[in-house]
Amino acid sequence: MLTHPTHERLITLGLTGMAKAFEEQRRSPDLDALPFEERVGLLVDREAAERDTKRLTTHLKFAALRQSAYVEDVDLRRRGIDRSVFARLDGGDWIDRNENLLITGATGLGKSWIACALGHKPAATIVRSSITASRPVRSAALARGDGRYGRVLKTIGRIQLLILDDWGLSVLNPPERRDLLEIPDDRHGRASTILTSQVPVEHWHDVIGDPTLGDAILDRLVHNAHRLQLSGESMRKQNARNQTLDANSNP
Repeated sequence: MLTHPTHERLITLGLTGMAKAFEEQRRSPDLDALPFEERVGLLVDREAAERDTKRLTTHLKFAALRQSAYVEDVDLRRRGIDRSVFARLDGGDWIDRNENLLITGATGLGKSWIACALGHKPAATIVRSSITASRPVRSAALARGDGRYGRVLKTIGRIQLLILDDWGLSVLNPPERRDLLEIPDDRHGRASTILTSQVPVEHWHDVIGDPTLGDAILDRLVHNAHRLQLSGESMRKQNARNQTLDANSNP
């Protein structure tokens, strides 16, 4: 079948959504009865939908969320989360206000999953990043040696929602403390950060390892932060037990 020149022209102009809708209308004689304005409206709607999909795909790619998690899949009851609190966090107003979120609890409770779920929904409108807590500190340390220090800190500071996963797994050394102070200092009041940690907030001073810098760092991270304290049994243990029961139930 020969390609209609209008279809080719739409593709050349980058209007791929309209091109697809144009071909669908050509193959659907029932649409001939629609008024001209409605048929053009269908073309425009399809183009808008295509662009929204591309925009979301691009933002999710840059976001680099570590898990494909969605708030609809979060089991609040098994993690001891108040439904009304989670609904407010899901609304995202705290991101608009450049506030932080601290998610704490024992290993296996799904802290990273919940962080990615809350970071996924707004990805249609803002670019975010999900990284381990040690990576920005390590990047800053490497950048200090080759003259990129200021540029790296500026890049981290511009991320609208930064997810720092597994915070507090090891005590910081002096250069790491200074780098960690720079990161929340650049972001304070300008962007939001989600931190997940197995360590209770009241013990974070011990992880930082310096009382003075600890006060400065936590002042920028904690005082404008919402908190989710997870409880319950490890999700990994529950899932492993369920798999064992399923296997045993098979004939």
